[in-house]
Amino acid sequence: MSPNFIGLSLWFFFCGVLTLVHSKTDSKDVTALNVMFTSLNSPKKLKDWESDGGDPCGDGWKGIECSKSSVTEINLSGLGLTGSLGYQLSNLASVTYFDVSNNKLSGDIPYQLPPNVKHLDLSNNGFTGTVPYSVSLMKSLKDLDLSHNQLNGQITDMFSSLSNLDLLDLSFNKLSGSLPQSFESLSSLSTLYLQNNQLNGQINVLGKLKLDELIEGNSWSSGQPPPGMTSSGNIKSTHMSKGGLSGAMIAAIIMGVLVVVATFLAILSRKRSSFSSSLYDEQDNQSGRKSFNYFGSNRYSTELGIDKDKGFKDHDIKALQSSGPIGLKPSLSYRMKSFRNNEPVNNAASPRKVSFEITPYALSELQTATSNFAMSRLLGEGSIGRVYKAKRPDGKVIVVKKISSAFFQDGQDEKFSDIISSLSKIYHPNIVELAGHCSEQKHNMLVYEYFRNGSIHEYLHLSDEFSRPLTWNTRVKIALGTARAVEYLHETCSLFHRSIKSSNILLDMELNPRLTECGLAIFYQDATGNLGGGWCAPECTNGAAYTFKSDVYSFGVVMLELLTGRMPYDSTKPKAEQYLVQWALSQLHDIDALESMVDPALRGLYPPKSISRFADIVALCVQTEPEFRPPMSEVVQSLHRLVRRPSMSNRGVDDFDY
Repeated sequence: MSPNFIGLSLWFFFCGVLTLVHSKTDSKDVTALNVMFTSLNSPKKLKDWESDGGDPCGDGWKGIECSKSSVTEINLSGLGLTGSLGYQLSNLASVTYFDVSNNKLSGDIPYQLPPNVKHLDLSNNGFTGTVPYSVSLMKSLKDLDLSHNQLNGQITDMFSSLSNLDLLDLSFNKLSGSLPQSFESLSSLSTLYLQNNQLNGQINVLGKLKLDELIEGNSWSSGQPPPGMTSSGNIKSTHMSKGGLSGAMIAAIIMGVLVVVATFLAILSRKRSSFSSSLYDEQDNQSGRKSFNYFGSNRYSTELGIDKDKGFKDHDIKALQSSGPIGLKPSLSYRMKSFRNNEPVNNAASPRKVSFEITPYALSELQTATSNFAMSRLLGEGSIGRVYKAKRPDGKVIVVKKISSAFFQDGQDEKFSDIISSLSKIYHPNIVELAGHCSEQKHNMLVYEYFRNGSIHEYLHLSDEFSRPLTWNTRVKIALGTARAVEYLHETCSLFHRSIKSSNILLDMELNPRLTECGLAIFYQDATGNLGGGWCAPECTNGAAYTFKSDVYSFGVVMLELLTGRMPYDSTKPKAEQYLVQWALSQLHDIDALESMVDPALRGLYPPKSISRFADIVALCVQTEPEFRPPMSEVVQSLHRLVRRPSMSNRGVDDFDY
């Protein structure tokens, strides 16, 4: 073999190796883009994108720019994309430019976003919810444009660390309340757009900012204004002088503010007299939550198809083992309101369309969809019955829960109709809704939406921690959402759940929790507690002993799983550690012991103060005596305060309390 041939071969070999080295995209980036592609409904416009694997950097995926093996820019503006952005954007650690503006994206802005992004543009879409708190982690952020969406609720106080932010555009949304105090920390901010919202309150937080341009159009009360306010009290588009204001201008500003205050108070007085007839009964409390009155006035009750005088039928309530009023599901035009932190918003003018209705299925349809209930389609089996994955002719994947015939002995099939009627009235954004049903030939089945992300149990105990991570922020979000679902069952529907455990908490595409098995407590009422599973309260030796506080205990066990990554009962552990509550309870108030209990999968990336406060809530929930456990409303408030409270810790990637 000639030396020239050997040399040429080696040259080709090394060229190939170098090509592989420079084109192979980081696996975390690939996974994040795979999830994003699926969440965007796998559009054909995204040439070369894949839902599983691929090489974005080497194959030149549309809109993707890379540096070596890392994705650095994502620009998908104006492509008519639909769906959402997925739940793994936080894996894109090298992305500094992220633009998905001018599309048709919907749902809440993802809780997790690229952490080191400098330019973030989500404008001109249909995003709902509020500004995600994870924005507070983006210390490199320079431009943030969330304009022309459907964002609502109050802007969270989370801007203290964004000293590099130069442009902030929140205009043309439905944001309300006062400006957050941390706005005054935006020392680099030169451009601020807030027009076309419902903001109010004082504006003194803008007084010290050196803004070059500010476009405004809201109603404000008194307070030291920023430069450029007009005599009407509204801020107009202006390029401001750095040299300050003249005495005449200051006098005009003060007079303008006084006029606005007087006008605002007069309008508020008129509105108070008419507000009692509104469907939404909002009250600010310690946690900032809002109460939601489904019954409202006679005018709205008629719209919702509710006969306020007649109320509910007795069998509706009895079918769900309920001793009080059941939360009524609004009509289709009201059902999918925009939610801030999973709460209804007082804005009846902009409903979101519901994606599915309760559908009666024929037995033959479900037999075909499940391949005649084949074992290959079996997702799980519990004390109520078996659960199957099914596929409809239109391609939609659903879940079929086939309830054991043992519950319908002696010709009691009519009981199932009562259950369906009652289940149809349960509605909450953190609860899996009933989508369909079937009752034929002694087969009684419930149909639900399929959640491809599975349950918390799968994430914590069965999955690859690299491909399916749960950050500390996400765990707190899951706990809060689940707590709200249980609070709704207890206080709005007067229902026990009886089976709160991590396998019954599913996760949607943005990792929002969705509690399942709701309204099925009637099937558990004669059963003994599953103490061997580790999630059932100690008093539940029989069904009659079950109370709302028993649900609180089970929820506390779920929180412990989120904290430790351990299962409620694990026979592979040493005997003293097999039952999670027994092992953890004595250590929850010991800071040193608590640190050693935290799930190793978090790799130390959490604020210690947040962990400690989270553990305090757990300790209250899992107390042995039911009367010492807090009601779920207090648990929700505690978790809500935990989310909102700034942290003094600098440990790990989080510098706030959740």
